[in-house]
Amino acid sequence: MKKNIISVIGGHNSTEEVEQIAINLGRKLAKVVDVLVSGGLSGTMKAVCAGFKASGGLTIGIIPSYNKRDANEFVDIVIPTGLGLARNVLVVKTADVVVALPGEAGTLSEIAYCLQFGIPVISLGSWNIKGVIKVSSVDKAIDKIKELLGNTAKRKGVS
Repeated sequence: MKKNIISVIGGHNSTEEVEQIAINLGRKLAKVVDVLVSGGLSGTMKAVCAGFKASGGLTIGIIPSYNKRDANEFVDIVIPTGLGLARNVLVVKTADVVVALPGEAGTLSEIAYCLQFGIPVISLGSWNIKGVIKVSSVDKAIDKIKELLGNTAKRKGVS
């Protein structure tokens, strides 16, 4: 059976407000998808993994270094690439849908890869450029993910 995989992208230097949004997103995503992928480091990546894992989900961190210890403590499976920023391609190509939280150039590069590869990308306070699906809340992001995944989404229900 195919597993639904979501990648969440965003900055490693994020505000407390953005991290709270990421935790909430992670918790709600765990009720809809099977696996969460992120860049596996700090900030938004750590917060979304914490929320997802707290709700019983499986997290994967595709990290830029060769050192598995660089991943945050909420990553279940660490993939140490040694690729630096080039690992961003792997973060997005692994996903069925990508959610972008606020970030800088690295996040923008991941969004660009999504657009080039035809992977749906949802912006929740992130870059607002042509081709990106803009939403205003975590709940709207979850609704859009469920719509994009169609009948393959988990049937646990999200409130």
